[in-house]
This record gives sequence, structure tokens and C-alpha cells, in this order.
Amino acid sequence: MDGNDLKSTGKCPVMHGANTATSSDVMNWWPNALNLDILHQHDAKTNPLKGFDYRKALETLDVEALKADLHALMTDSQDWWPADWGHYGGLMIRLAWHAAGSYRLADGRGGAGTGNQRFAPLNSWPDNANLDKARRLLWPIKKKYGNSISWADLIILAGNVAYESMGLKTFGFAFGREDIWHPETDIYWGAEKEWLAPSDNRYGDLSNPATMENPLAAVQMGLIYVNPEGVNGQPDPMKTAGQVRETFVRMAMNDEETAALTAGGHTVGKCHGNGDAELLGASPEGADVAEQGLGWMNHSTRSIGRNAVTSGIEGAWTTHPTTWDNGYFDLLFGYDWELKKSPAGAWQWMPINIREEDMPVDVEDPTIRVMPIMTDADMAMKVDPVYREICQRFAADHAYFTDTFARAWFKLTHRDMGPKVRYIGPEVPAEDLIWQDPVPAGSTSYDVAAVKAKIAASGLSISDMVATAWDSARTYRGSDMRGGTNGARIRLAPQKDWEGNEPARLAHVLSVLEPIAAATAASLADVIVLAGSYGVEQAAKAAGFDITVPFAPGRGDATDAMTDAASFDVLEPVADGFRNWMKKDYVVSAEELMLDRAQLLGLTAPEMTVLVGGMRAMGTNFGGTAHGVFTDRVGALTNDFFVTLTDMGYKWTPAGNNLYHLADRKSGAVKFTATRADLVFGSNSILRAYAEVYAQDDNTEKFVNDFVAAWVKVMNADRFDLV
Repeated sequence: MDGNDLKSTGKCPVMHGANTATSSDVMNWWPNALNLDILHQHDAKTNPLKGFDYRKALETLDVEALKADLHALMTDSQDWWPADWGHYGGLMIRLAWHAAGSYRLADGRGGAGTGNQRFAPLNSWPDNANLDKARRLLWPIKKKYGNSISWADLIILAGNVAYESMGLKTFGFAFGREDIWHPETDIYWGAEKEWLAPSDNRYGDLSNPATMENPLAAVQMGLIYVNPEGVNGQPDPMKTAGQVRETFVRMAMNDEETAALTAGGHTVGKCHGNGDAELLGASPEGADVAEQGLGWMNHSTRSIGRNAVTSGIEGAWTTHPTTWDNGYFDLLFGYDWELKKSPAGAWQWMPINIREEDMPVDVEDPTIRVMPIMTDADMAMKVDPVYREICQRFAADHAYFTDTFARAWFKLTHRDMGPKVRYIGPEVPAEDLIWQDPVPAGSTSYDVAAVKAKIAASGLSISDMVATAWDSARTYRGSDMRGGTNGARIRLAPQKDWEGNEPARLAHVLSVLEPIAAATAASLADVIVLAGSYGVEQAAKAAGFDITVPFAPGRGDATDAMTDAASFDVLEPVADGFRNWMKKDYVVSAEELMLDRAQLLGLTAPEMTVLVGGMRAMGTNFGGTAHGVFTDRVGALTNDFFVTLTDMGYKWTPAGNNLYHLADRKSGAVKFTATRADLVFGSNSILRAYAEVYAQDDNTEKFVNDFVAAWVKVMNADRFDLV
């Protein structure tokens, strides 16, 4: 076809959509296929700063100059997006808050640690409306300081400086958050197909907030916390109090921290709803190219200053919204409140018979006084007896309120950064906080060979040593850098009693390893890992390979006093495909649960594959089951799992719930049993490709070497001191 034919038929030589379609779009043809995309997040090819060392770049950052520039920004109002009362403090605090506030304790995902608010879906959540303007206001500063400050750090620092500029003495600040360069589209934010859909489907029983689906924390798709107008937009402060409590618990906050954050967050700034929300354009991700990444634009009428629309609620919470004071409590408890509608049609609470001097001034004209407001969540602080008592203590003691809020704000904005060793900068607090999961420093000067010799003489089996080290390490999750081997918390409550850790077997192994640690300068954490690595070496030797598994001493042993047992409950595994175990049957398949665990451990798909094959060969299954142990040489680090899985001399048949038989095609004799976590490596086209690599006759040594590399990666995942 020539050019005239193209023109005459109206066809375009570009394949429309092909260059923007994602792999998930393609796989919509096969909706039940296992999607491995979560293991490919943040591929190096998406990173424009390949090889860049952010921690080293931070050494060049002039923190004082940066903070001075941020302080100046707060009152440098721009015509294109003017500051309320000439101060951007409220906007920058909301930016930082909503970046950090997406964190949820159940799986550690979300939070401000990666700068993910720059990308979809978070950049276009309804609850994040107009935060694109806050990031754009920060751009000149980011441009100036360049690679020495990440977006992730800058966003949170802007919130800190905003509070400081309005009079709050903050608890501290840590640098160290590294930016990502691609949307985290594989995080599960909920099953809804539309923004702000009623929250009923998120709950087993809407009247019982504790029945919200895990790992979710926000009550509706597109919200950070709760609906400010009430449950499903229907005002009822007592019902809202229940949702507030459950949501903040799922974000690692207790009642006092929740009340402090609610009051402190609403001590400054305002809501925006003095206009017609129907006139707003698309969110950033759906807006026209001419908007240049901005969203919610109103080109029909004036939409800035006093006419801005964000949540639809209109007004400030306090008399002096740019000053850190106790004004929130003065108004909340000083007046009775009644339900009203904002100009944009949103439910809000307004004071009855308020004195003029208690009314805040207009954001543009200080000669005009306007009505303050409270949301349903604010009224929950007044009507819920627990929250009310806490808030009344705050009202009576401003210093106490200030300290409680400052600590809660620090926790909110740093909760997903992991242990304190990852904190960088001149404002890192000296105090060790229990939610940071502190671990004392361990020794690096002991004789590793001598400890290894004692392990060798202990009589422990390969499977016991490897399984115990794995169980200790598998708690790590890269989402918030919690868990892992460091601290040896596997010997403490609650981990020592977790079903997945086989408490009786674990107690026996620890009873053998603890005396070895006591007799040397080694920590038990080091001994557990060293024993597992020794077990891998012995398994490799049994397979004909003489190797040494790299080992880095220096782990410490945490104590009960250093361990917030309740917050560690969420780290309990409900399944572990690497040890072929599920606590019970779930709606989610065994292979999907395995994928989730692998992603939290920071594993790639090939690493997951080789680890599963090696663990099966060494006989490390939970309870010693034979499922997936496709070998007659149990305990040897062979590639037999992959050889058997890809052998067409066998056929697989279902034999029960999540159970399959492998039988000889000719005789029909059953040779092995398996679960879905085994068979997926043969059924999924991508995983089968990896399995075939490891099944090849010329890759037996590669298999062992790759297993060791992946093993060491998991054992050292929480060793931030090695970076």
C-alpha cells in the first residue's frame, strides 16, 4: 500500500494503543493467568539515574540553605495558585500528610518513602486533589538542589518546615528516602472500579469497622483515611469515630496518636469548597497534554483563592489557621455545632452563635470574617468518650499536646523508613523509639570458623538449620523495611509461637543454637543465619559442589523490651510457598500468596524460582511434607525439582484441595505429590522458562550458585549496615 492508499483509506501508519498498552492489558485475554509484574516493579530500565548513590549525594546537601529556601517558599505566594492567607503551610502539610498517610501496617505498603505520590494512581486520587499544585510549587527548589534531595524527602521536609514556620517545634527529621521512577500499579488498593464508591463492599459488616478487608486501611477507594462527610458521606460522628479508630490502627496509631494527629492536622490550613465542583477538569493522569501534568483545573470561572474547590467542604478549623496553637480545641469544645451544606454541596459542621472575634478571616481579604467548620471526623473527637477525654487533656495542656503531636507526626512521616540506622541528617532524634524496632549492635570480631564448627557438631539436620534461618529471615518486607533476621526476634513473642514457625521444632533448634551463641561472642541472630548457611553448604556438598556461602557477622539480639509485640503480629505469615505451607484455604491462590511474599522480600522472578527449587530439594517443607520434593536425594541441593517438573514422562492429576499427584505415564504409579505452589513453575509460561533453565544438564552448577546468591540476599535483606 502506498502513501496515497493510506491517505485515501484514512488509516494511520501508527499502531494506536500498542505503544501504551501494558502487559496486564494484554493478559486480560487470560484473566486467571498468574501476573508476575509485581516482581518486576522498578526495573533498572525505568531509572534515569542508573548507578546513582543517593546516600552519598546527601553528603553534599546544604540542609540549612534548603530549609531556608523552604521557609521562604511558605510565604512567597504565586499568582497562578495563591496561598491561603499568604502562607502555603497548610497545603504543604497536606502534601506531606497524604504522601505518608497511604501507609498501612498490614503489608507495609504505601507511605512516603519512595515519592510514589508523583505517579498514578496516587497523583490522581480524589483525596489528593490539588496536591499537584503543591508539588509544582516545590519544583524550583527541587530543580535548584537536584540529585542531592529526592522528591520523597523533599515532600516530607516541606511538611516539617511548614509546621515549624507556623510555630511548632517538630520532633526531628530524617533524610534517606529514595525515589522510584515508575508507578506502583500492582499495590492492591481495593476492588472497586470507581472512585469513592460506597465502602460497604470493603467490610464484612459496615457497622463493624474491624471487618474491613485486609490489608486495606482507607474506607473508600480514593481516600487516604475516612470520608470527612461521614460514613459513606452520611454524617454520624459516632459511626465515623469507629472508622477513624480502625483506620488509624491499621496505620499503626493508637487512640492518643490518632486524636493528636486529627487535632494537629486541623490546627492549621483549611478545606476548600467555595465553588462548583462540576466545573473541575480531569485529574492529572487523565487531563489534556496542554495541562502539563496538572489536574482538576477549572477554566470556566475563577477557581483560586477563596473560590478554590478541593474536598467540597469549605472553611478553616481555627481562628488563626497559620499559627500553631490550641485554637482547635477552643472552638471544638467552646461551641455547639450544627450540620450545614457547603457552597459546593458537601456536609460540614458549623458553630452556633459564634462570636465574630473567633471567626477566621477570609483567605484573600483580612477585613472579612468567615465561618469556621468541623468535619464529621472532627466531631468524632468530641462525641466519642475516649477521644473526648484525650482531647480535653490536650486542651488543658498545650505543651503536652504539642509534644504528643510532634512525636505522632514524626512517626507518621517516618514509619515506612525502617530502622533508625537508615536515617540520615542533622535532625535525626537521638531517642530510640519502639516502633523503629531497635536492635543493639552485634559483634563482628568473633571467630566465625569456631562457631561454624560448633554448629557442625550440633547434630541438627540440614532441613532444621535451613528452615529456621529462612523462617527468621522471611519476615522481612521491603515495603517498610521491617522484620528480617537482625534481632533474632524469632525467639521472642509473638514470633516464637507463630504456627508457620512450627513452635515445637523451633524451640528444639533454638535450644541447640542458644548455647553456641552463649559460648561465643556471636549473637543468636548471627548463629541462626550461620547455621542455615552451613546447612546450604552441606546440601551443596551432597550434590557434589564444594562451596562457601558468604556470611556477614554483626547482627544483634533484640529484647522483649525493644519489641512491640502487637505491631509484630502483622508480620505473621499466613502462607509460605517457599516452605509449601498455607495456614488455611484463602480466596487468594497459593501461588499468588507466594508471589506477594517474594515481592516483599525483594526477590525477582528467577530468584523466587531458584529458591523454591532448592528449598524443596533440601526437604525444608513445613511439617516435613513431601509435596514438591521431587527427588530421591532429599537434603542435597540438586536441580531435581526442575528436572522432574519438566519431564514429560510424568503426568499430573488433581487429588484434592490444592493437592496433585505425579504419576508415571506408562505404569500409572504415583511418584510424587505437589501443590499449586509447585505446579505453577510448570504451568506459567514465564516461570516454566526459568524452570527449564535450571533443569538443563549444563546448568547444575549455575543452579547452586544462583540459589546461594538468592539465599544470601534474603539473609542480608535487613542488613542496612552493609550498604
